Amino acid sequence: MLELAGIIILGIIAQWVAWRLKLPAILPLILIGLLVGPIATLFTEDGGKLIEPIWDGEKGLFPGEGLYYFVSLAISIILFEGGLTLKRSEIRNVGPMITKLITIGSVVTFFGAGVAAHYIFGLNWQISFLFSALIIVTGPTVITPILRNIPLKKDVSAVLKWEGILIDPIGALAAVLVFEFISVGEGQGYTLTALIEFGKILLFGFTFGFTFAHALAFAIKKNFIPHYLLNVVSLSVVLLVFVESDIFAHESGLLAVVVMGMVMGNMNLPNIKELLYFKESLSVLLISILFILLAANINISDLELIYNWKTVALFAVIVFLIRPIGVFLSAQGSNLKFNEKLFISWVGPRGIVAAGIASLFGSKLLSRGEPGAEYITPLVFMIVLGTVLLNATTARIFAKLVGVFLKKSEGILIVGACKVSRLIGSYLQQNNRHVVLIDSNRDNIEKAKKKGLEAFNANIYSDSLSNNIELNDVGFLMALTGNVDINKFALNKFKNQFGENGSFRLVTPDEMKDPENNPKEGLFSHTDDYIRLSQAARNNPTIHEIELKDAEHYKELIEITKADDAIIPLFLRSPEGDIEIIPAFSEDFTEIQEGFRLAYLGKLFPVEEDN
Repeated sequence: MLELAGIIILGIIAQWVAWRLKLPAILPLILIGLLVGPIATLFTEDGGKLIEPIWDGEKGLFPGEGLYYFVSLAISIILFEGGLTLKRSEIRNVGPMITKLITIGSVVTFFGAGVAAHYIFGLNWQISFLFSALIIVTGPTVITPILRNIPLKKDVSAVLKWEGILIDPIGALAAVLVFEFISVGEGQGYTLTALIEFGKILLFGFTFGFTFAHALAFAIKKNFIPHYLLNVVSLSVVLLVFVESDIFAHESGLLAVVVMGMVMGNMNLPNIKELLYFKESLSVLLISILFILLAANINISDLELIYNWKTVALFAVIVFLIRPIGVFLSAQGSNLKFNEKLFISWVGPRGIVAAGIASLFGSKLLSRGEPGAEYITPLVFMIVLGTVLLNATTARIFAKLVGVFLKKSEGILIVGACKVSRLIGSYLQQNNRHVVLIDSNRDNIEKAKKKGLEAFNANIYSDSLSNNIELNDVGFLMALTGNVDINKFALNKFKNQFGENGSFRLVTPDEMKDPENNPKEGLFSHTDDYIRLSQAARNNPTIHEIELKDAEHYKELIEITKADDAIIPLFLRSPEGDIEIIPAFSEDFTEIQEGFRLAYLGKLFPVEEDN
């Protein structure tokens, strides 16, 4: 009981430390696992571990293969949650790149790391390629917190995020095929077995994932599941899909849950956000437990086995040679720049799937007496720990060094997706600004998506909004809802994270009546609140532009807008195409010259009507 409670307590402490230091949680989790596991044997009186994951006849948490069953089920939940976050809209520009990265990139890693392990450590080819198959995967639970703290172009973030989730079942599939090769033997027998296993994994993985995704979605839409049981029923269905798929085809469960998550994540499902929040919390708990257990399960003799220069050489080859080759080959023909490819090459941390499957296959082969099997688990953990430590400490610095770090975040987050917001969002997007709209009203979000805007159904009061890596290039915040409290809350909560270049909200009716005390964060005009903005959009749903002659001309036009409720100034556009938000308190007209344009909502200015 003490060990079980200790794992959970230590895991949550590690998560808090990671949050506080802005590190991937996997780093303190593995270090804690090593401390209470193999390292503890050096200091305890009886030479035992403080936490023994597998029952050894006297102490331990899981008998036999119980640990690996628990690991497999936990990974299925984590991957399902990852699948839920994958949106098709994220990969409009980089879909082919992601496809190549999880195919060509996987092949390069498989053969490259296998050859390196064989010649550096002298392992036989079977064990070498099992090792290389296990390190194909990159961990989404590791990549996400790294990217969350680095402002990058959306395409770069999307590539790394999608690769981290989609490549997990591919790595597992490759590991299964190599494991079957070792178990069955070489020759025609293996070839036939491999083809059958490969076909079964694809068939049952896609079939179970797709079918159960639609079945569960149908049950949710038809209200067959009461609200208070929605999360636990969904959890049980995920476990059912994983186990059933695995029964029909060994290791097809990982593919099934990822497919199920992706299908459901791209459906118009009620309560999908609530389901995602629940799975997110559960994934945090499971990851905390898993990494401590798996790290604690390593023996001190395993660490001594790889404590030499060969380990450093293998790590260097995989990280600094094989990963870049795979990325650059995959990126051929893409729109990514050289420095963006270089950054993607640098960020490739391994995670829970590699560690979990390595422990499972390594122990099985070790029990059979397979030569070199003792190297599998410690070598994979070395790659996991090394890549996480390297990327967590250097990713931000490297991003600045190669020039992918966005010094000036020009993206705009609009809180509220009403008609006005959609008009403004479309105008900004047409002028090459990354725009994201959020709203709790699903109908507004659907209308925004139909206009080609990036929009999310989200609760502004939820902490999960700040974890969305698609917002990492956002530097401006505009609160455009009709609710005064929501607008003020949005600025207070998110202006430091999303609005470092400017945070604005609509003025309230009371503030509109008292222009002398207008807030500095007031948006567009101190004479126009949400009601006037909505009326203008309803009567004249068009954003016009008028060319400015000079600063005096701009001032004259602003005076006209103050006297006419049907004309509302929005933005200034420079001759170079830069967009500047007009704040309600602005009195600085000195920079405006000929060639600037004023963007405004509503009817045409009288001078334009005359023309």
